[in-house]
Amino acid sequence: MLDVRRIREEPEAVRERMAVRGDSGLSALLDRVLELDASRRGLVAEVDEQRARRNEVSPRVAELKRAGRADEAEAVIREMRDLGDRLSAVESRLADVEGELERTLLEIPNTPASDVPPGGEGDSPVLREWGEAPEASFERRAHWELGESLGILDLPRGARIAGSGFPVYVGAGARLERALINFMVDLHTDAHGYTEIWPPLLVNRDAARGTGHLPKFADEMYHAAEDDLFLVPTAELPLTNLHAGEILGPADVPRRYAAYTPCFRREAGAHGKDTRGLLRLHQFDKVEMMRFERPDASEEALEELTGHAEVVLRALGLRYRVLLLAGGDLGFANAKTYDLEAWAPAVGRWLEVSSCSSYTDYQARRANVRFRPEAGAKPEYVHTLNGSGLGIARTLVALLETYQEADGSVRVPDVLVEYVGKDRIA
Repeated sequence: MLDVRRIREEPEAVRERMAVRGDSGLSALLDRVLELDASRRGLVAEVDEQRARRNEVSPRVAELKRAGRADEAEAVIREMRDLGDRLSAVESRLADVEGELERTLLEIPNTPASDVPPGGEGDSPVLREWGEAPEASFERRAHWELGESLGILDLPRGARIAGSGFPVYVGAGARLERALINFMVDLHTDAHGYTEIWPPLLVNRDAARGTGHLPKFADEMYHAAEDDLFLVPTAELPLTNLHAGEILGPADVPRRYAAYTPCFRREAGAHGKDTRGLLRLHQFDKVEMMRFERPDASEEALEELTGHAEVVLRALGLRYRVLLLAGGDLGFANAKTYDLEAWAPAVGRWLEVSSCSSYTDYQARRANVRFRPEAGAKPEYVHTLNGSGLGIARTLVALLETYQEADGSVRVPDVLVEYVGKDRIA
């Protein structure tokens, strides 16, 4: 969440950056925060004043009784009783105000970084491209047709088992999915210095709140109501909360983690969009990179993190481009995001396969993750960053449509041959 002091001390600067998101309702939320903060500070002062008065008056009771002045002692006791009632009432109002202040702050997104442009979907500038559009002397088949003809993708049976958006990978398709996962995890751990984590696939409310997924995106998460746990929509949730409530030492930051998880997203409101094949799923696999950084290193870390995702695409030989997301398309907790999109030649579309984001101290404040810059120093909030390294389903789409041959077979990229065990799927 945002720092209340920053909203109080720099209200216009915060409003200016929030305007980049294009959400007119945020101004009213910021106004309410300022009102509640002023009330809270006034009530805190009143509580402190009354507690000081109680501490001042309390010793007089014993003194008056020892002096034999019982009537005066009784008067002081009545004053203390009235003071206690007033103090309880003020403390109750303070608790209510603090509760509303926290709830309001939880509804306010992160402020976009200074270089995030205004605009919505379609307004994000393309920063760079890599690779050429693959040429073919035959008409390419969409991945769902190709997958069915090769017997490696069974969407009807997946829909029969769980519904649309839950694919079944068969034989070489399952092996290719697993190969992509293993290749990415090995690359990020062996070459990029990330520590592999195998996290829980369910998280509690505190963990989901810490990353900004609750309360904003409750409708998009699968909820196990009996245990009040949520299936992870991304490994970002368990990885970010590995250090929730901790104060890390000077040598503990930076930290890099990588994890593979299945991901589960209801995507409320997205029904009917991109429903064919693997373009929009409710269950999909993803390899995630997660970093805890010192604030002065987080900008450079975002560039490096994005570069690590790009290495995967180049190793697979897939054409891709990098976009800087405009403010209106920016995630709720994100301060800055680069989207990586791979080209799928048969469907003729760019497909998002990774989002690499900086959250500054927004998530760290919600999850209470701090560090000491040096021994004995006052704790500060870390900066958190994460990025897909990559999302498997859409990467698989781009791979199948890029590497298909005229005879209906699919060549296996060189870096995956040792994982798949062969150089062609036919």
